[in-house]
Amino acid sequence: MAQAQKSLKAGGHLKAVIEAIADRLAASDLCFGHGVDNPLDEAIWLVCERANIDLNTLDDHLNDSVEQGLVDQLEKDLVSRIEQRKPMAYITQSAYLSGFRFYVDERVIIPRSPIAELIEQGFYPWLEHLGDQPFAVLDMCTGSGCLAILMEKYLNCQVDAVDISPDALAVAKMNKAELGSGVNLIESDLFSALEGKTYDLIVSNPPYVDDHDFQSRPDEFHHEPDIALHAQDEGLAIALKIIEAAKTHLNPKGVLIVEVGNSQAAMMRRYPDAPLIWLAFERGGEGVFLLRQEDLVYF
Repeated sequence: MAQAQKSLKAGGHLKAVIEAIADRLAASDLCFGHGVDNPLDEAIWLVCERANIDLNTLDDHLNDSVEQGLVDQLEKDLVSRIEQRKPMAYITQSAYLSGFRFYVDERVIIPRSPIAELIEQGFYPWLEHLGDQPFAVLDMCTGSGCLAILMEKYLNCQVDAVDISPDALAVAKMNKAELGSGVNLIESDLFSALEGKTYDLIVSNPPYVDDHDFQSRPDEFHHEPDIALHAQDEGLAIALKIIEAAKTHLNPKGVLIVEVGNSQAAMMRRYPDAPLIWLAFERGGEGVFLLRQEDLVYF
């Protein structure tokens, strides 16, 4: 109980403030599932954002004296995090993925897809047949635009980024401008505005949370937009529509990659013999499948 009430003090060192915040977060029965998985990393994230410190230079600032204005802001932030269960990304309006900082607010889900790891690896070996030539990519259900922008940064490609939500696309537009991206943002209900367009790679992190998980999710996840999380039909309603549409929107030898998270079990149960390739991740994460264009006929 004493840890939960530990106060922050002006005039002390930054290291002590970080430790005090971490102690209070640890004592508050929070869910850490939006970018970091422990209270110390959340404390560091918050302090670096509020003090305008680059995480890579934090060690140089640990003995900095903390001013009252910063303490007051951090105390307000802790109220939002602990009492309202607001995710840290929404408090700081920031999220980090593959070395890039993205703006986020409650119009979009917080970036955390393991697909980012695949992007960093150039989707090796699945796109080797394309060689060095530029290729066309679709990011379906783009949200904040994070995966679309990462693909443009890491790959030699042109990216269409689609979402049904104009609010989400407004956030994606902010990230596009901030990061100097050339992705093409499109408002569309799935493929309805993409007639005649084809791609070498389609990537999607669609809504996939089934009814049970949606109703039992931790309080922190209630701050995220329902439209970006919940899907009917055991969490597979949107994913199955994407598979069907990919039949006419993937180029020969094209690749479809879709995240379905915990709904992987339902997908495997329904399609035990399907040529789904479930991808593995070094940094954690699961529930992402790959389908080759020639295998879409199975569905």
